This record gives sequence, structure tokens and C-alpha cells, in this order.
Amino acid sequence: MPAAASSSELGSDQQFTFRLLDWYGDHARVLPWREEVTPYRTWVSEIMLQQTRVETVIPYFLRWMKRFPTVEALAKSTEQEVLQTWEGLGYYSRARNLYKAARVIVDQLDGKLPDTASELGDLPGIGKYTAGAISSIAFGEVQIALDGNLKRVIARTDAIDLPIGSSQADNAISDILTKRIDKYRPGDFNQALMDIGATICLPSKPLCGQCPLRTVCAAFQQDRQNEYPVVAKKPPIPHFTVAAAVIECEGRVLIVQRPADKLLGSLWEFPGGKLEEGETLPECLQREIREELDAEIIVGEEVGVFRHAYTHFRVTLHAYRCKITGSSEPRLIEAQDLRWVDPTELSAYPMGKLDRLISMQLQV
Repeated sequence: MPAAASSSELGSDQQFTFRLLDWYGDHARVLPWREEVTPYRTWVSEIMLQQTRVETVIPYFLRWMKRFPTVEALAKSTEQEVLQTWEGLGYYSRARNLYKAARVIVDQLDGKLPDTASELGDLPGIGKYTAGAISSIAFGEVQIALDGNLKRVIARTDAIDLPIGSSQADNAISDILTKRIDKYRPGDFNQALMDIGATICLPSKPLCGQCPLRTVCAAFQQDRQNEYPVVAKKPPIPHFTVAAAVIECEGRVLIVQRPADKLLGSLWEFPGGKLEEGETLPECLQREIREELDAEIIVGEEVGVFRHAYTHFRVTLHAYRCKITGSSEPRLIEAQDLRWVDPTELSAYPMGKLDRLISMQLQV
């Protein structure tokens, strides 16, 4: 590696990189996946960090590593074990893809993650950003990891007047970072930008006085840091009213397993669905149970009302105690499986946030 020059001797791109890595040496966040860097730990952490805050991920990462310390341990588990360990972290397709990829790695790749972004991108659940992050951090490949933090930092330092997240903005930011990435420390370069974006260059009210890049930041020099990044106007987030049936029989309740290819795939839930125009909530439930399970129900008292915000929509769920009428027996039409379960055993079945709240209410 050539001898380092002082910052005053460097061009603007080199000054950016020098200041960034010098700051990172003193201020890098202490995170569990950085304490022992392995390809497997880096991969798991990057998948967990997709669309999720670091503070939220840390306890899940530690729990995951205790349960699945190696890619071999993950590959030998079951999808239900994986989903249960992941429960509460959301975006469950990430967990299913981790499991699928682990089996590919063990069965076809001798238990070793590929060491290039292009090969990593062939595995389930690893997109361009994640492949760049893993290959740069774990293997030292010179690749940009273009996550939301990096985009926001560069949108400000280079005053990019394009809507953040657009293909045009992504291309412009990638071109800029390709010129600046340190070929000897690509992983540190990416992680340093992630850390600045997460701790200093915040979405609102950035802490510019603490930023090592303020002397090379166009937005700061122009006192326009609050104008960046440019954000395209988003459509209103839809809201859905949903009903769920807690169907009871001889002290047990009925739960069904969602189709693997749907939202919250392979998780367990109390059957039900969206309220349609002109329906009452009991009418909605009777229709949904008829369509899903070919059964007729009597709708009883309300168990509770539960709310949750997903990425692209919000839900208010009303849960009701129900009974099967007549001699009809629930049968599988849309779900993968169904079980009659003692309420005390519900914790053994991985569920989404709303259904877990219902299950907890049943045990009060």
C-alpha cells in the first residue's frame, strides 16, 4: 500500500475519502457483526439490516447466532425453526431466503459463500446492494453498497437535484462513489458512509457540526442541507380493516398456515380477511371462513382490536371468538395447513405481529 498523503495534498475526491476513513477509525460503531467478521455473520447481518434499524437488529442477530452459529446449522434446520427465530423482525421473505440460500451453499458450494458480488447475487434474497456490502466487507472486493444512508450522504455532499431512490439518482451516486471508494479498504469505506448516515447525516436535522465531510459538502457550503435529499411525493398509504376468527372447539383454537408465496408466507394465523364494502365485520368473517375453509361459523364476542403499520399499508384488525356451526369441518382451500392448538401452545408457531398479539390476548 502506498504511503498516505496529508489531506491538504489531495484532490476533492481523495479528500472526501481521506476524511471519511480517518473519522471512521475513531468513530466506527461497535456492532456485534463487526466484532468477529466472517462471511456468514456479514451476510446474516446485512439481510437483517434491510429496511430495519440497527438498534432493532442487534438482539435478533445475537439470538440468531446462538441458534444458527454456522451456515451448516442453518441449512440443517427447518423453515419453521427459522421463521420462529426471526419472528418480530418482519419482512419474513428475508428469513425464508436465508434458509434457501444456506441450503444451496451447503449442498452445492461446499459450505462457502461466494466471494464476489456477481456470484453472491445468484443466491436467493441477495440483491445488488447486499451483494456489494457482503463482498466488500467480508472479502475486500471493491464494490459499492448503495443503501439508503449512502444515498442520503451523497445527495447532500454533491447536491444531487434528482429524487432520491430514482434510477437516475442511483446511477449518479454510484458514479460518484466509484471514483471515491478506497480500493484497499472498500468495506470500511462503505461502513463509514453507513455510520455517518445513521448517526450524523440524519434524514432531518443533520448534525453537520459533527460531520467530517462538511468541508467537502456542497449542501453544507450552500446552507441547503435541509433541502436534500430531494424526495418525490409519495401517494397516501392505504388503510385496511381486517377481521380474524378465533375459532374454538373443546378448549382448542384453529390456526392456519399462510401460502409460502404470499405476504407473511408460511407463518401461522387466525383465519380471516379484509372487510369489503357494505359488509359488517361478522359478515366479513363468515364470508372469509366460507371461502378459505369451506365452513360456516357463528361469530361471538370481540377478543380485541389490533393495529399495525406495514411498509406500504396499515391495518386495523378486529378479532372475534367463533364456533363452527352444524357438522361442517374446516378443510384446506387456500392455506398450506391447519391445526387445532391449545392456546398455551401457540408460542411454538411462528406468527406475524397481529396474530401474535391475538395469541397473547388468548392467554391473559
